[in-house]
Amino acid sequence: MVRFGKKVAVLTLAGAIAAMSVTGCGSIKEDATVATVGEEKITLGAANFYARLQQGQYETYYAGMMGTTGEAMWSQDASDGKDYEEQTKDNIMESLENLYLLSQHASEYNVSLSDDEKKAIKDAAEQFGKDNTDQAKDVVSGSTDTIEKLLELLTIQNKMDTAIKDTETVTADDITDDEAAQKSMQYVLFSYTTKDDSGNSTTLSDDEKETLKTTAQNFVDSVKGGADFGTAATEAGVEAQTATFDSESTSPNSDLIAAADALANEGDVTEVIETDKGLYVAKLTSLLDREATDSKKASIVTERKQEKYDEVLKGWKEDTKIKVVKKEWKKVDFKDQGITITTSKTSDTGSDTGSDSGSDSGSDSGSDSGSDAGSDAGSDSGSN
Repeated sequence: MVRFGKKVAVLTLAGAIAAMSVTGCGSIKEDATVATVGEEKITLGAANFYARLQQGQYETYYAGMMGTTGEAMWSQDASDGKDYEEQTKDNIMESLENLYLLSQHASEYNVSLSDDEKKAIKDAAEQFGKDNTDQAKDVVSGSTDTIEKLLELLTIQNKMDTAIKDTETVTADDITDDEAAQKSMQYVLFSYTTKDDSGNSTTLSDDEKETLKTTAQNFVDSVKGGADFGTAATEAGVEAQTATFDSESTSPNSDLIAAADALANEGDVTEVIETDKGLYVAKLTSLLDREATDSKKASIVTERKQEKYDEVLKGWKEDTKIKVVKKEWKKVDFKDQGITITTSKTSDTGSDTGSDSGSDSGSDSGSDSGSDAGSDAGSDSGSN
């Protein structure tokens, strides 16, 4: 059974680190080795602090969207026979390994920290220490040295991301229209569901669906006969919408995309396309939408730069011995210790911590933080 204990406030710093309220009262041995990347050790303190940042984001901003609570979320099934905590911790450890690899290879890309960056990191770590109680810092391994190390790694990661991707020299001008071609269409949906004035949805009966099919077919006949698509849509009681696409697109519906992509000429209209959601009809308006195609070229450039980054990082991993000390990593437990994002007036970050809406981490202290930077973090130090 999941049980959260005490809650204390942990405030924000430097934009790179989120503000937190935590539950629990246990501490860990910060200088223990949780993993090695080559000859370099990742301390349990650094791993714990980084993990608590990620945990806080999930519990504060995402648990509510998932229709659950912070403490219940971690026990939910994820994939590959793992629960959400196990999957998230696997991702966190991989991210930590990447941070250390990038730092180890920074000199190869002439990446280093400037004096201003070092000062900003030091100031942020010191401010974190002033803003938070000893209990809070103990729970999240928030020592000054740990925070400085993590901020250094994150800053280097950001600079290395740019440096590595810049080695991929492809530009939008190198991408041909054929490679990036995007078509455009108008389409309508004759939905199988209706909503009343209160917003309640009702699914059409089989007889009503048959009547709707007749309406949709009449719409097709009208447009093919020369009627304006938008005007005919209004007369049929549906809304004409626009979309750009290629053969690999899936939105708004893969069957609709396939039918529209099969049209040979601009102005051609599909037949009625029946889906689980309703009946679609589309008109091809352009075989080469210039704006969308140019946007796709930019997207391809971004994808290739990301592929370059992933390729370089993969190579380093293959050449580096990486080992996780599982018995130490197991000590970072999300199910028995909750985290909630908070903010502070005294936190001079100049950035938003993420979301206007926070969710309680599940403890009895009832802290519902997660507001914009500049709001009062309040007193989240109540206990059970």
